[in-house]
Amino acid sequence: MEDINNKLINIGEYGQALDGYKDVLNQTILQIAPESLQPLLGNVLPSHWQEWLLPLVGGPFFLLFLAEWFYQSKRGNGDSFSLKRTITNFSLGGSYLTFELIVQALIVLPICLWLYQYRLFTIEVTWLTVIPIFIAVEFSYYWFHRASHRVNWFWSAHVLHHSDDKMNLSTAMRQSLLYSVTGWWLFFVPLMMLGVHPVWVFFFYALDLIYQFFIHTETVGKFPKWVEYIFDTPSNHRAHHGANDEYIDQNYGGVIIIFDRWFGTYVEEDTVNNPVKYGAVGEASHDNIFKLIFDVFYRMWQRFFRAKGIKNKLKVLFSPPSAA
Repeated sequence: MEDINNKLINIGEYGQALDGYKDVLNQTILQIAPESLQPLLGNVLPSHWQEWLLPLVGGPFFLLFLAEWFYQSKRGNGDSFSLKRTITNFSLGGSYLTFELIVQALIVLPICLWLYQYRLFTIEVTWLTVIPIFIAVEFSYYWFHRASHRVNWFWSAHVLHHSDDKMNLSTAMRQSLLYSVTGWWLFFVPLMMLGVHPVWVFFFYALDLIYQFFIHTETVGKFPKWVEYIFDTPSNHRAHHGANDEYIDQNYGGVIIIFDRWFGTYVEEDTVNNPVKYGAVGEASHDNIFKLIFDVFYRMWQRFFRAKGIKNKLKVLFSPPSAA
């Protein structure tokens, strides 16, 4: 099966070159790592170049955030930035990426590759299929994101991302390592079963997340109407992060906002009559990393074990957060 997998995820000479860079990077990390960690690293370092995309953007993201901080401070808008919050957000982002790398290598990818054997078709990534595949990944992301707001089980991981009462590029890094535990990847399995290789699905999902880094900002206002109509822009995403009643559980799209318009979950940001108030309803915005990751998850399980009967226990896990 390995030969088939390699054939499916390489794109000619470009794929071979990128795999070469991946091998060099992996070997460099193994050489500088303590000898005691090398066996573990050998098991979790990416086997495919596509898997390195998300971990490698952390450095550039931090530099872009510093540029935003400098620019906004020069304009007198430095109140949305603080060193403590920055450390919190990037620490959360680092723990998320590290845990994702480990869990994906040891658990998620092996499961997905096993399921992929039973696919209906084989859909290769070509210049003709790349856009339809990306839109399909975006469609899967829409439902994952929507479930992350409407189902307690998924909200217990996603709530961390909404707990920041400020909005800047570092907010995009405010991610929970519990995403792998709660099973974000389950929403993308149908696409794999249809015939898209799991590594390519994760690659396009990573592109989706990278795009979203740039829309966590107040530096950019509104784009022309046609852009706001099609894409998830900073304005559309600011509304998504609003704790105002009108903004709650709206604008789930990652790169495009079309699915929100189709499924009735779109709202426009109203900066004049209804400025966005950031944060997660009922949750304090703070910098205790351990509590940020585990507090809501722990409270959910407390309610689960207190609930009487299997029906009530399932309600705790799968009812909307507002019903908790």
